[in-house]
Amino acid sequence: MHQGQPNASSATGTRNRVPDPAPYSGICSVCLDGCPGPCEIGKSSYRGREVIYPMPFGKITAGATKKYPVDYSHINIQGTCVGAVGIEADSNKAIFPVVSTETVIGNKHKVKLSLPVFTGALGSTDIAKDNWEGLAIGAAISGIMVVIGENVVGMDPNAEFEKGRVTNSPELERRVKCFKEWYNGYGEIILQQNVEDTILGSAEYAIEKLGVNCIELKWGQGAKDIGGEVKLKTLERALELKKRGYIVLPDPENPVNQTAFKEGEFKEFERHSRLGMVEHEGFVKAVKHYRDAGAKFVSLKTGAYRISDLARALRFASDAGVDLVTIDGAGGGTGMSPWRMMNEWGIPTIYLQSIAYRFASQLKAKGKYVPDLAIAGGFSLEDHIFKALAMGVPFFKAVCMGRALMIPAFVGKNIQKWSQEDKLPTEIKKYGDVPERIFITTETLKNKFGKDFEKLPWGSVAMYTFIDRLKVGLQQLMAGARKFAIEHLDRNDLVSLTKEAAEVTGIPYVMEADMEEAEKILFD
Repeated sequence: MHQGQPNASSATGTRNRVPDPAPYSGICSVCLDGCPGPCEIGKSSYRGREVIYPMPFGKITAGATKKYPVDYSHINIQGTCVGAVGIEADSNKAIFPVVSTETVIGNKHKVKLSLPVFTGALGSTDIAKDNWEGLAIGAAISGIMVVIGENVVGMDPNAEFEKGRVTNSPELERRVKCFKEWYNGYGEIILQQNVEDTILGSAEYAIEKLGVNCIELKWGQGAKDIGGEVKLKTLERALELKKRGYIVLPDPENPVNQTAFKEGEFKEFERHSRLGMVEHEGFVKAVKHYRDAGAKFVSLKTGAYRISDLARALRFASDAGVDLVTIDGAGGGTGMSPWRMMNEWGIPTIYLQSIAYRFASQLKAKGKYVPDLAIAGGFSLEDHIFKALAMGVPFFKAVCMGRALMIPAFVGKNIQKWSQEDKLPTEIKKYGDVPERIFITTETLKNKFGKDFEKLPWGSVAMYTFIDRLKVGLQQLMAGARKFAIEHLDRNDLVSLTKEAAEVTGIPYVMEADMEEAEKILFD
């Protein structure tokens, strides 16, 4: 069975003319001279490289549609009708609302989370910028982590620089303040670094001037650029061009040069990224640099690279003493990655987590330090959280949810807008005609924040509402497994539905799991 559909996708705005295309190439079974060319090949014939990316670029999130041989749906959660772990085994006390979903991550600097989830990196794209208040404030009032993505400083037209280093970035300052003003003791804000960030010194600025505690290195980018030179003349030229209405992009052939395009000359553009080359000494040096600069918590974000690179990530992170490694598997989402790359590149999430669990177990057995781990790559609901955490015990402490945690910010913002314009969709309007009536958590938040409730953007209310749903859903699943705190989850809470899933994950096959205990119950 073919696992993906090439040559036609809503992500690239393309389709086949006929309902039965060739399964591997995706080309229509009958390709007709005279067809307007709605497929990816046809559209690429006049829009070229633009069609590589999901559209409209910078305004959307896109998730892979490829069906992998094994995924988390091939694992089920085990329930039981006896006992209770983490609470007294009393039917009057062992009820789902008392399940604790709190967790702690980090080494020396501990970050408390009310729910073991955090956002993906939300960087310089318009969709992140335009929805930031809802995302950051929503994360703060919900007690989870939010990640500021790469190159926010570099794309800030009002940023100020001295000798090639940032001295003021109103956009980065806005992003940090949104979270900090609503921080309630749970969650944290993390600033991600790529090559542009390390060159411009955004982390040092954020730590010293904005009070940021947590820095995230992006695997394959930035590890060797601490202290790298920047040609001031080139940087000043780039900033000048930005203020004159140009879009300024890095030159892929020369990392210190810039390429400028006048806004309006094209509708979509490709974002050239610089690839840092990973090596042990440079990575350890980078982590030490940020520690010395004042970072209390340093994390690493790695992607769906080959297995040997996963080994490098875990070993380098162990040697450098990082607090958290986030492993992002194939099949998740993106705001700017090429569409075919999203589907056909990298190791799928469940395979990557299974191998990471094996590597972490081996490092621990050798007496090596194992940082806390988080897994990302296509998660959206509470059963995903349960499965990912239980499968990764004791190493995986949280789940990174990219697209899923962005949707509430869109929904909340748009409900407010539609309400003001009297354009609420019928499906929403049946709950009320103003946001206060539509959102089920309105009274809860009013009681919690009093008069300050009026300051909350509706995107943040939507995010709080969604996270509350995740929390209650996770509590119910955990209560069904008789586990009343996150730290009590284990791999025995899961069962594989196919032998292939059992082979990949090491989780027992359903027809074999518990069989020894069952026979003792039957015959002893």
